[in-house]
Amino acid sequence: QVQLVESGGGLVQAGGSLRLSCAASGRTFSSNPMGWFRQAPGKEREFVATISWTGGNTYYADSVKGRFTISRDNAKNTVYLQMNSLKPEDTAVYYCNAGRGSFKKPPYDYWGQGTQVTVSS
Repeated sequence: QVQLVESGGGLVQAGGSLRLSCAASGRTFSSNPMGWFRQAPGKEREFVATISWTGGNTYYADSVKGRFTISRDNAKNTVYLQMNSLKPEDTAVYYCNAGRGSFKKPPYDYWGQGTQVTVSS
């Protein structure tokens, strides 16, 4: 059974930082792109960032570009999202996403259960 388990969410003040992790189990994603989406209350789920299977290519939503950094460790089957200069509008449930496809064309087949990020003003 494939599982993506996110961790690292929490409450942080505006301007602060958080690092999200997503550990995969049940299959390896070392040859697949991985990424992050988020969903704020009352809004649709939206793309945040993806990373190619090599880690050499990344793709960001304009709203997070320059503040968030996606990375991965294929040996650990894990993807990370470093979030700096957080804003109240970044408040959302963040979801890990992985599977076959192009790093420029998410979403993919597998989803995590989500982790809450709350940014206070």
